[in-house]
Amino acid sequence: MNAPGAGPRLAHAPRESARLAPQHAPMLLRAALALLVLLALSGCAAPGKPAQAATHSTPAPPEGPPVVHVEVEAPTPLRALLERYLDLARLAGFARGEAVSDTELQRLVDTAPAQVRELLRTEGWFRPQVRIERIAAARAGLPETVRVHVEPGPRVRVLRVTLEAQGPLEEARLAGDAPAARLLHDLQSAWELPAGSVFRNEDWSSAKAATLARLRGAGYASATWAGTAAEVDDEQQRARLFLVADSGPLYRSGPIRIEGMQQQDEATVRELAGFAPGTPATEALLLDYQERLQKAGLFESVTVTLDPDPATAAAAPIQVQLRELPLQVYTVGLGISANTGPRASLEHAYRRVFGHAVSSNNLFELGRVRQAWNGEISTHPGERFSRWLLGGAIERLESSNDVVLSQRLRLGRSQDTRRLERLVFAEVERGARSTGSSRVWTSAVSGNVHLTWRHLDSVLLPTEGYTLALQGGVGRSHGSASRSGPFARAYARLTAYQPLGQAWYGQARIELGQVFLPAGVAAPESQLFRAGGDDSVRGYGYRTLGPIVDGVVGSGPVLMTGSVELARPFLARMPSLWGAVFVDAGRAGTAFGTLHPALGYGVGLRWRSPVGPLRLDLAYGQELRKIRLHFSVGIAF
Repeated sequence: MNAPGAGPRLAHAPRESARLAPQHAPMLLRAALALLVLLALSGCAAPGKPAQAATHSTPAPPEGPPVVHVEVEAPTPLRALLERYLDLARLAGFARGEAVSDTELQRLVDTAPAQVRELLRTEGWFRPQVRIERIAAARAGLPETVRVHVEPGPRVRVLRVTLEAQGPLEEARLAGDAPAARLLHDLQSAWELPAGSVFRNEDWSSAKAATLARLRGAGYASATWAGTAAEVDDEQQRARLFLVADSGPLYRSGPIRIEGMQQQDEATVRELAGFAPGTPATEALLLDYQERLQKAGLFESVTVTLDPDPATAAAAPIQVQLRELPLQVYTVGLGISANTGPRASLEHAYRRVFGHAVSSNNLFELGRVRQAWNGEISTHPGERFSRWLLGGAIERLESSNDVVLSQRLRLGRSQDTRRLERLVFAEVERGARSTGSSRVWTSAVSGNVHLTWRHLDSVLLPTEGYTLALQGGVGRSHGSASRSGPFARAYARLTAYQPLGQAWYGQARIELGQVFLPAGVAAPESQLFRAGGDDSVRGYGYRTLGPIVDGVVGSGPVLMTGSVELARPFLARMPSLWGAVFVDAGRAGTAFGTLHPALGYGVGLRWRSPVGPLRLDLAYGQELRKIRLHFSVGIAF
C-alpha cells in the first residue's frame, strides 16, 4: 500500500501487481514459525490436507480433546473466514489430544492480530481492531480458551479507476479510429469494480480477468496487462485503481482451414462464414460462424477457433473442426396431446441427395384426428445463408363438426440468420371441407412472405426476450361454392417473456390475423382461422372457437387471441419443475367488430426438460362452464 497521497507508480509495476500493504518481515517470520508448528502437529501435512501414508490410505480423524479452545468474536461472515483460515483457530482442530508448549501457543497468539488484518484486507477491511485474550482452563483436564475479539471498522471503497491502453489499440484511437475509441470506452464502462464499490481482492482479480477477456474477445487475442496497481489509503478507507492494458495486434480473419469433412462440400462451410478476409476476428464473429454451421443441419459438432500467433495477426487462420451427421437418418416418434390425441410419426432425413449439395426431409404422421405428410427438398445454405426449397404437404384434419382435407405445393427461398428467419414462396393449394353430406372445395395460388424475429435468452427454454412472427400473402382463389377473385392475408403473433423478481416469470402473447376477401370470394381452409386448444385458448377444444354457420363451427377470416401467464419453480432444489397460473381469451370470427372473445383460465404444471418444456394445464372454459385438461408430451427414438 502506498503512503496516503502518493501517486501511481505504473512504470515499475509488473504485469500483475496490487500494492495493498507495506512489507512486514517480522510478521512473516512469526507466521512462518507458526506454520511450522502446525505442520509438526498435523504430521507434516499441508494445512487443511491431512498427511497420507505411502499407500495413500485415508487417515483417521484426530482423537481426544482439543489442546486449546478458540472463540472468534466478529460479525458472522468474518467469523466464518477467520475460523477457516486463522492458524490459531486451525490449531484447535489439528492438535486434539496432543500437547502444545506454552511457548508455541504464545507464538501463535502473537502472530494472530497480524494474520487477522491480512485476512480482512482481502475482504476490504484495512483497519480492524484486534484483541486477543488467553483464559486459563476452569479445572484440570479442560483446554485453555483463547478469545479473539475483532472490530472490523469501515470497509475500503473504490475512489477512482483509471483504465488505459497501450499498443495498437491506443495508436488506432489516437489516429481517430472510431471502433478503437468505442472499444476502450466500452471497457471502461463495463469495468466491474467501479467507484463506490467495496474493494475486495477477489473482486479486483475478477474485474481484471473479465476486462482482459472482453479485450481479447474484441479481436485483440494476445492482449495482456502491462501493469495494474491498487493504491489503498486505509486511513481514508479509499482505493485508487490504475490499469494499463497492452492490446497487442488486432487479429483479422485470414484463410479458413477445415478439418473433418468427408462427404459434404467445403464450399458450403466457406459460404456460411459470412465475412470477408481482413474482417476483425472478434469472439462474436467466430461464435456467429459456429452457430450458422450448427444450424445448417449437416454437422454433429462444430468448433471454430482462431490461431493466436501474433506473427499472423494481419491474416489469422480460422480453424474449423467438424464432425458430419449421418447422410440418412430415420426417426420414429410417439406422442400424445389434448389437441390431436395419440399419434405416431416417421421422419426421414437425407443430407446429400444423389451426391448433390441438397437435403430432403419427409415426415409422416398418423393420429386419431390428424393424418399428414410434409416433405421438402432444399439446397444447402449458400450466399447470405439462403436456400432454395421445394415442398409439399397433405393433411387430413378431423374436428368435432367437419373434416378438412388440404394439399399444398410451394417453391421458395429461405434465409436464416441469428435473429431473423425469412421465407418467401409461391404456393398452390387446394382444400376440401366436408360437413355431413355436403362437401365444398376451394383452390388458390398465392405469393407469401413469412418473417420471424427472435430475441431470447434461450430458444429452447426462454425466460426473457420476445419472438415476433409476421405473415403476409396475396393470391387468387376459386371454389365450388364461390366465384373466382383475389384475396390477401395478414397475420402477426408476438410472445414476450420477462423475469419478475427473483422467482416469478411472466409470459404474454397476442395473436391477430385477417383474410381480406371481396364479396362472393372464398379462401381455402388453410388460409382461414380457428381458435381453441393448447396454444390458443385453453379451456376449449382444439379448433372449436370460430363462426357458427347452420349450427356448425367453421373457419373465419379474422382471429384474435391473447394470453397472460405467471410461473415459478415449486422448490429451489427442483428448479426445472414449475407451477403456473394463466388467463387466455380469443376467438375466430367473420369481423373484428362482432368478435366476442371466449375466456379460459386455470393452473398448470411445467417441466423444463432438456428437450423443451412439457406442459400440463387444467383450464376452465367460462362459456362452457367446464374444466378441460390440456397436455403435451412426446418421445422420439
